[in-house]
Amino acid sequence: MAQNRKYDHEYKGQAVKLAQEIGSSKATKELGIPVDTLYGWMRAVKAWRLDVGGGAHTPENALTLNDELIKLRKQVKVLEKENKRLKEENEFLEEASAFFAASRRKFPKV
Repeated sequence: MAQNRKYDHEYKGQAVKLAQEIGSSKATKELGIPVDTLYGWMRAVKAWRLDVGGGAHTPENALTLNDELIKLRKQVKVLEKENKRLKEENEFLEEASAFFAASRRKFPKV
């Protein structure tokens, strides 16, 4: 029994780009979509009915999986560091807010 799934435009474009990078059969296995569906999207791209936008990688300029993993790990470290800093700033602001709120209660305006 076939399922009728709706895929948004961005998903279709990303799937076609992935197929261009790693091959159609690998892309369909990785994404869990039927081969015929992906081929239909690829035909739509060739016929200018589906826009995948810029940035499709060719084998020459695509990152290897290891390079991409290293890049993503560095990005995660940077984001974790920023997240920690923002949490510390938030805690400081909460403490400062509580301090000033308490001092306003102790010394009302004249």
